[in-house]
Amino acid sequence: MAKAIHMMIRVLEEQRSLAFYETAFGLTVADRFAFDGFTLVYLRSAAADFEVELTINHDRKEPYALGDGYGHVAFAVEDLDAEHARLVQAGLSPNPIKEFQRDGALLARFFFIQDPDGYKIEVLQKHGRYR
Repeated sequence: MAKAIHMMIRVLEEQRSLAFYETAFGLTVADRFAFDGFTLVYLRSAAADFEVELTINHDRKEPYALGDGYGHVAFAVEDLDAEHARLVQAGLSPNPIKEFQRDGALLARFFFIQDPDGYKIEVLQKHGRYR
């Protein structure tokens, strides 16, 4: 059985991305590997073993074009309203909270936020299939 272990995104400025992911989601550096031309930084939280891999290409000066293929990564939280308020207070500008209903029942409560490189991140209330 395969196990998901990480997602990789290319970022322009390492420190800016590290600060965002720590402030927004409590992710800290689990490993950092510098190579000629690029650096890999693996971020994780104590709550999960899934990691976010940041790839920093040393010679990159322009922001990455995200294209129309990338969707988002999602994080589930215990208290969506408190997390939203915390991110607003931190100046990270999350979008408003939304709800999806299906067949008259709540499917999901969520909001989106973007990291410094424009990657979309969904933050969901732990509920139903989103745990």
